[in-house]
Amino acid sequence: MEFIKEAVSLLVSGDREIWQIIGTTLVMSVFSTGISAVLGIALGVLIGKKRFRGKGILLRITNTLMGLPPVVAGLLVFVLFRGVGPFGSLHLMFSVPIMVIAQVLLITPVVTGLSAAAAGERGIMIAETARGIGLSGAKQTLLLVRECAPQFVSIILVGFGRSIAEVGAVSLVGGNIQFKTRVMTTAILLESNKGNFEKAFALGVVLMLLSLLVNIPAYRAQEKMR
Repeated sequence: MEFIKEAVSLLVSGDREIWQIIGTTLVMSVFSTGISAVLGIALGVLIGKKRFRGKGILLRITNTLMGLPPVVAGLLVFVLFRGVGPFGSLHLMFSVPIMVIAQVLLITPVVTGLSAAAAGERGIMIAETARGIGLSGAKQTLLLVRECAPQFVSIILVGFGRSIAEVGAVSLVGGNIQFKTRVMTTAILLESNKGNFEKAFALGVVLMLLSLLVNIPAYRAQEKMR
């Protein structure tokens, strides 16, 4: 249980680097999850509620991208945004924004696929009811989003979980730079490579506490929606 004591010590010590790592982790995870939620839920609802030619193929592609390896996503972003890449002029490499972009690339397919499944289950039933009472297409979509809101909260939490626990992509494009792009997972990897396993486990405990702090209010909001 020494690593739990170490985790408490890290949090109460006021160490500048630890709190910078926690802050960077939260900024990256919240922004990437928020952007992915907006994009993924919108796409998922559109795909799930409609019947159109090629829907099955589109869903298969989305489901395949849900398993996109983080290192592959990071490599793609690295190639696009490096100095000689098509977006190199933006000078985003080894920064928090580029880490957010890599995370969005990873999380959006997950949110899209799960949202499409949730919307598909209720979409047909809601569409039939909406037509019966004369609701427009836009109102049907809003009704569907409202009915699926509890599921969407769970989906967003899945996305947040993948974001806060990811290491491959953010390490590749962020560079794990001290006081700049170092996050909890890359710090854990660094301490493990140095042989500081107690500190690595302690950082893991802190990471789980951060996830818990986000999950508690989200689950409460979910229960109120139900």
